[in-house]
Amino acid sequence: MSVPVGHYQYDRIDRDFLQARIAEFEGQVKRRLDGTLSEDEFKPLRLMNGLYLQLHAYMLRVAIPYGILDSRQLRKLGEIAQHYDRDYGHFTTRQNIQFNWIRLEDTPDILRELAEVDMHAIQTSGNCIRNVTSDEYAGAAADELVDPRVHAEVLRQWSTLHPEFTFLPRKFKIAISGSPNDRVAARFHDIGILARPGDDGTPVFRIFVGGGLGRTPVIGEELFDSVREEHLLATLEAILRVYNAHGRRDNIYKARIKILVQAIGVEAYREAVEAELDQMELDRYRLTPEAVAAIRARFAIPLLEAPDDADAVLTQQRRDDPLFDRWVRSNTHVHRDPGHIIATISLKPAGGIPGDATSGQIGRLADLADAYSFGEIRITHLQNVVLGHVRKDRLRDLWLGLSEVGLAEANIGLIGDIVACPGLDYCALANARSIPIAQKLGARFADTALQAEIGALRINISGCINACGHHHAGHIGLLGVDKRGEEFFQLTVGGRAENGAALGTILGAALPEDETVDAIARLVDCYLGLRESGETFLETLTRLGHEPFREAAYEAV
Repeated sequence: MSVPVGHYQYDRIDRDFLQARIAEFEGQVKRRLDGTLSEDEFKPLRLMNGLYLQLHAYMLRVAIPYGILDSRQLRKLGEIAQHYDRDYGHFTTRQNIQFNWIRLEDTPDILRELAEVDMHAIQTSGNCIRNVTSDEYAGAAADELVDPRVHAEVLRQWSTLHPEFTFLPRKFKIAISGSPNDRVAARFHDIGILARPGDDGTPVFRIFVGGGLGRTPVIGEELFDSVREEHLLATLEAILRVYNAHGRRDNIYKARIKILVQAIGVEAYREAVEAELDQMELDRYRLTPEAVAAIRARFAIPLLEAPDDADAVLTQQRRDDPLFDRWVRSNTHVHRDPGHIIATISLKPAGGIPGDATSGQIGRLADLADAYSFGEIRITHLQNVVLGHVRKDRLRDLWLGLSEVGLAEANIGLIGDIVACPGLDYCALANARSIPIAQKLGARFADTALQAEIGALRINISGCINACGHHHAGHIGLLGVDKRGEEFFQLTVGGRAENGAALGTILGAALPEDETVDAIARLVDCYLGLRESGETFLETLTRLGHEPFREAAYEAV
């Protein structure tokens, strides 16, 4: 079997573990089907294996550790979508994929098929450490100090079935980036990790704790600003121990680490972590250079070779084709190798469902990854797909291949790049449907020239206060609410998840769906009329304040 590039390689221990876990869960499924287990008894067992019971069917959430896939794994996901679901999968804001129409009796077979390609659904739910997310440009970005995939894999191995942290007070989410530029929403995680240059030039890690969205949105606070690599695992262990010991278990709404940090203060939390570190056997958790090198060796590194004229070829192709040039402007990122480029593939077609891909599209993406990016794929927390190592002189061929399957939308970072949860169409917790309003907004701003004129502006939509669509972090955020049985949407503006993280501010009263779409159109028109040359939406909002936008949004209400 060829070694997939960029992906951690399982060994016999990993694969034996998966088979044992599947056999265990298969027995639990059989007992549920024959009535030996009640739903209340079965629920914690299925959740630990990524299986949810939604409004209409079971949903299986499959882990994509730190968002990295190879082409054989992506093809398998397409096959599962075709054979066990309704011919599509939904990529989430946790860099996972969800299948929304799963039959309970099929789940053991699905898990076995996943295991064939070294995948699983373990710890994609439950009060445990969830899938560790990472920078979608990991190992490719020019501004990267360390490759965070290596450390994310260390954390995956450490956190899987951790004997102390399998039943935490509440779910726990960790994100890590190897760059000082936050591309992982670090400050909105229970623990967020960003690399930065140390005083001696050696990269160190900034650790943020207590961030999160949901009904109590909080920007995480910096706990430590210079954790060395060798102490990273010990530091996280100590943070989790303090939370596990002192986090609330009497109230599900006050059980997250953010509530504990807010209650006692970040200074007190830091002191508790330091006290825990003082009494730990640190050598047990030390990440030695040899240990890190052993993990790094399990990743196949691509041989980046490109002709000397690769950049010149791309430059000429952009001059010759304005549509291609527009896509390059919005959908690519600078690579550490001058002959290569990072390509982001939008899963947000005009009027489409954000994050959804058909089995045919999934299979085609796998083919294109093989042809143009060493068979490696990355899933972003913004529900898109990245090919990390594309030769510049072959980028246009990739774009043409994407165009054939409706995946060449030029809207990354623009108003058409909408983030949305599944909402009330699937989720039993939702108050409103996220998908129809996302489709209406996508259609309203479908013109790619208009999107380019508007510039950087992100819309995030959540169907309920749990904020799976990260509406608090949207430049424009929408929260679905129920008003006497009708679906309304509350508007927020000014959120951002990158450096300088901010929570959106509520503009006014919630509006019905169609009125919300019109209000956003007026809000955008207001921005276009008031901005100064080169200003983004957030910059104009910061300069003028909220009042002009509030007046525009509600002028016809």
